[in-house]
Amino acid sequence: MGKIVISENVSLDGVVQDPTGEEGLRFGNWTGQIGDKDREAWVKVLLDEALSTEALLLGRRSDAWFAARWLSRSGEWADRLNSLPKYVVSSTLEEPRWINSTVLKGNVVNEVSKLKQELAGDIVVYAIAPLVHTLMEHDLVDELRLMIFPVVLGAGARLFGETTGSKPLRLVGNRTVDGDLAYLTYQPARDA
Repeated sequence: MGKIVISENVSLDGVVQDPTGEEGLRFGNWTGQIGDKDREAWVKVLLDEALSTEALLLGRRSDAWFAARWLSRSGEWADRLNSLPKYVVSSTLEEPRWINSTVLKGNVVNEVSKLKQELAGDIVVYAIAPLVHTLMEHDLVDELRLMIFPVVLGAGARLFGETTGSKPLRLVGNRTVDGDLAYLTYQPARDA
């Protein structure tokens, strides 16, 4: 059975929007505020995650964003991401932009539940989107991996939207990545 993993870069105050500054928001490019040693350690964590991933699960906008950035790249990390099977949740997309992609149409909860049954291993979800909120709301997330950046932004889209009830989580892993980044791993506390 597959495991849905949300993997996200997050500011100390929970913002996930415009981490690279490409959206042009006044608080963007907050991931670029770390030093070279932190950046190298951060990339190593992401590469290790990609190497151990079975598939990626994306929304329509994430598919276009990642395709625009990764299709032209080469190297171990790019080669791995480009070669992974990708599943894109969309009711309107006909042709995904990123290679090795399959569009999942229909009810998101049903399609993702079916995907979890069909695959073994980690199915990683990158980027913020209504998809993350839907997966959390319907208890389809098995793990959250949060790279916490040492910056408070004060504004921007947050990782989690409103839910119909609380979603208790249990910390199952924590470590410092080089000197300034914290990498936290949570799993739902379904018995809480």
